[in-house]
Amino acid sequence: GMLFVFENEDYQAFWMKNTLISLDMIFISGDKKIVDIIQAEPCKEELCQTYSPKNKAKYVLEVNKGYSESRGIALGNSVKINL
Repeated sequence: GMLFVFENEDYQAFWMKNTLISLDMIFISGDKKIVDIIQAEPCKEELCQTYSPKNKAKYVLEVNKGYSESRGIALGNSVKINL
């Protein structure tokens, strides 16, 4: 996966332009709780849908679509991040 780390918690917005595979976007708060999980599809159009969490996030982990469900990852779970 790919971890995005932002300076501040906010409603981080992502899009899938020129992305080749479907992804789970796991949005994680500053206190390292999962606040949203969005399954996103690739976009090959000029204008693409944006994906934002229901609650503010400081981190976003992108993994292959279905990874979250197959591993029992859910809203409210705690995450350990060592940077």
